[in-house]
Amino acid sequence: MTTNSIINEDLENIYKADINWSRFAGKTVLITGANGFLPAYLVETLLYVGDRFVDKKVKVIGLVRNIERAKKRFADYLSNSNLIFIEQDVVEEIRLDTNVDFIIHAASQASPKYYGTDPVGTLNANVLGTSNLLNLAKDHKVESFLFFSSSEVYGSLTNDQMPVNEDHYGYLNPLVVRSCYAESKRMGENMCASYSHQYQVNTKIIRPFHTYGPGMDLNDGRVFVDFVADVLKGENIVIKSDGTAKRAYCYITDAIIAYFKVLLNGKNGEAYNVGNPYNEHSVSELANIMVSLFEGEPLKVIMENKSNGSYLPSQVSRIVPDINKLKDLGWEPKVSAKEGFYRTVTSYKNIYNESI
Repeated sequence: MTTNSIINEDLENIYKADINWSRFAGKTVLITGANGFLPAYLVETLLYVGDRFVDKKVKVIGLVRNIERAKKRFADYLSNSNLIFIEQDVVEEIRLDTNVDFIIHAASQASPKYYGTDPVGTLNANVLGTSNLLNLAKDHKVESFLFFSSSEVYGSLTNDQMPVNEDHYGYLNPLVVRSCYAESKRMGENMCASYSHQYQVNTKIIRPFHTYGPGMDLNDGRVFVDFVADVLKGENIVIKSDGTAKRAYCYITDAIIAYFKVLLNGKNGEAYNVGNPYNEHSVSELANIMVSLFEGEPLKVIMENKSNGSYLPSQVSRIVPDINKLKDLGWEPKVSAKEGFYRTVTSYKNIYNESI
């Protein structure tokens, strides 16, 4: 169990969800990119669940590129014998001396700050890494394989195509460098469908929309993460755009519950949107929500509309998910943006005991 009270509450809320956790009893789960914001919560959830089993624990294998960073991220769990780390790049062949029952492939450079500086590294994890993991899944005859895709696979859509369901796609230019992420995620999805078709690997795909919560890298580069960092520093929120771009923001507990539902109950070879269409806000609206949450701190929202040369912005002005397919699995998001962002900021203050 972690020492962060907000995360402990999150883990308990996830555990109380309508999920058949017993399917993980005595099983081994491989999670790639385990240091990352979203997969780290998956690791913690499985360890939390495993503590509830009397004799059949859940073994979690976390594949990471930086073992020292992993030890820091999972400092509260280093004495847990059910957590094992493998240090390597997912694009290299993965060799295991133990059987694996579930694979969650979440290793990816998801922050836009990498798309301009390391597009090759970005696409390699989504293509070569996915190939390695799917071959491993085939060899181990895993019960289920979950691929982390992205809402960016939809490309540019018009307003009348919103909310977007899993069968509609917009234009995506493969010759634009920023497409390295979206195009490689599209390819990763096709690989999952192909392995399901040809080798009967039980692949499932999730398309996360904007997800936030405790544990985000505050240097991530996305605007909603910058807003959290600004509040923690006690600095005014500066918007370096016109503030009109709209996104649907999903708190991490809602998202994690959805991931497990798809892993266990999703249809093979199919994709599921994971997002919160009830929390759709423009950049400027979200900035004002953040300021209003902490009225004791005299923060303001400042519009600058200046571009950042190192950041390749998305050309998509609005993206909101249709979640009817996930609703059919018994899932629906519950956490509002006000509650979720308040919990997020508070979780960092619990770590530092003060604004950073």
